[in-house]
Amino acid sequence: MGDFESLSEATSGAIGSLLSTTILYPLDTCKTKYQAEVRAHGQRRYRHLSDVLWEAISNGQFLSLYQGLGTKNLQSFISQFVYFYGYSYFKRLYLEKSGSKKIGTKANLLVAAAAGACTAIATQPLDTASSRMQTSAFGKSKGLWDTLTEGDWSNAFDGLGISLLLTSNPAIQYTVFDQLKLKLLKGNQASLSAFTAFLLGALSKSIATCLTYPAIRCKVMIQSAEADENNHDDDDDAEKKKKAKRKASKTLSGVVFAIWRKEGVTGFFKGLHAQILKTVLSSALLLMIKEKIAATTWVVLLAIRRSLLAQNGRLKSA
Repeated sequence: MGDFESLSEATSGAIGSLLSTTILYPLDTCKTKYQAEVRAHGQRRYRHLSDVLWEAISNGQFLSLYQGLGTKNLQSFISQFVYFYGYSYFKRLYLEKSGSKKIGTKANLLVAAAAGACTAIATQPLDTASSRMQTSAFGKSKGLWDTLTEGDWSNAFDGLGISLLLTSNPAIQYTVFDQLKLKLLKGNQASLSAFTAFLLGALSKSIATCLTYPAIRCKVMIQSAEADENNHDDDDDAEKKKKAKRKASKTLSGVVFAIWRKEGVTGFFKGLHAQILKTVLSSALLLMIKEKIAATTWVVLLAIRRSLLAQNGRLKSA
């Protein structure tokens, strides 16, 4: 029954992620393109988040705000399924081994971080591909396979180190959410109201985002599409130098230096408001949807389980 509970948690979390990602995807594209640009203040193409939206509309490319949606949804679904399954499984395992009835804050952070690390490794190629698609010029995004194979396979894992570091983000978020949820649930109340779940999701994600934002922006820059990817140089030496320069700019030290040189300290927090707006809404919607469909998911999976058991029983008797 424990594995069944983990499966129910994972399924409801994945469905919630799929819906919230689709609803907020245009905002996510604008946010990602805004974060990926690193230029001196007077040379910026996007001075405000809204400039990305107006560029798409003025060029008749509004639908390009959805470029990479399929890949993002696939990555989001798998990511949340793996995360919620791992989180539920590790949490239950800890309670069984420790004999405790409740999990403390420190143990919860470790459980969430372990689940997050498994998720990052499993979905990194899809995460990199979706970022490249979003930061490509409007109307020029490639398909998933072409995006993943335009370099060597190691490029598909660009930013994996930062992704592992950022496992602290959902760890903080879900720990805060779970602890507040336990304090709010009283008596026989089985679940939070949609509004309460939304508020708790927004608060927990805001805290996590503010603490980890510099790493988030560096990750976006490492995974972004090349600004000059369509340019070619006939000189082999010049081309090799360009490739070496691009490779250096895709390292953590490279992006940190670029931000510091061109934008200063405040550059590490460029787009923070956009990140909070998107991630808070996304996470709040995810947790709200998950809370409301968790019971239904449990009932459906339980019915499927009983049906399979009954079918196996008939086969054995026959």
